[in-house]
Amino acid sequence: MEKIRQEIILKDLGIIDYQQAWDYQEQLLKANVQLKQQFPEEHPRPTTNYLLFCEHPPVYTIGKSGHMEHLLLTEQQLEERGISFVPTNRGGDITFHGPGQIVGYPILDLENFFTDIGKYLRCLEEVIIRTLAEYGVTGDRSAGETGVWLDPHDKGRARKICAMGVRCSRWVTMHGFALNVNTHMDYFSNIVPCGIADKQVTSLHKEVGHDVSIGEVKARLVKHFAAVFEAETVTAYSSAE
Repeated sequence: MEKIRQEIILKDLGIIDYQQAWDYQEQLLKANVQLKQQFPEEHPRPTTNYLLFCEHPPVYTIGKSGHMEHLLLTEQQLEERGISFVPTNRGGDITFHGPGQIVGYPILDLENFFTDIGKYLRCLEEVIIRTLAEYGVTGDRSAGETGVWLDPHDKGRARKICAMGVRCSRWVTMHGFALNVNTHMDYFSNIVPCGIADKQVTSLHKEVGHDVSIGEVKARLVKHFAAVFEAETVTAYSSAE
């Protein structure tokens, strides 16, 4: 019997405040969890899968297991620089979101894909690795560290290009990945990115030497997301209502 390909609804939220995007994710997750509780015996689950794209105004976010000492600015310094700070319920430590960075928030019911968080994270990494390869950039994994790296095995050159942190409730995911495309790298000097002090951070712009089309990168991410998750993608209206 041929496997049913799940449908994933694409929504581009544009530039949106971090808290507003978080609230929207929670809304979608809650609706899916309620459906699963209402129809516990239905297979496939009667839930809706989403892939949300957005960019955020400058903000530092920290995960549940993060360490505040990895933020190197005071509250006053943050205010002077126009940068927000938000503690979150995702995994991982501290990271930066801002203009020129593609943030992807998959809201997936993993019971319709596979019930394995480790595999889910490896799949997200694979989407990024395949996308980077289209620009001649070799993405890789670093043992014991989630996300996508360049030269992770070379201590002096290892650098992170995509951070990841997720939350899962009743196998429904939220939060996701942040791919540095044309991101201003100066923002990362104010934190210990992902709590890892001995490795650098980079961007696609920095690696290829010029600005890269955000729209083009998104289109390639969508293509590889559909392939890796063996899904069909459908574009919806761009709104966080």
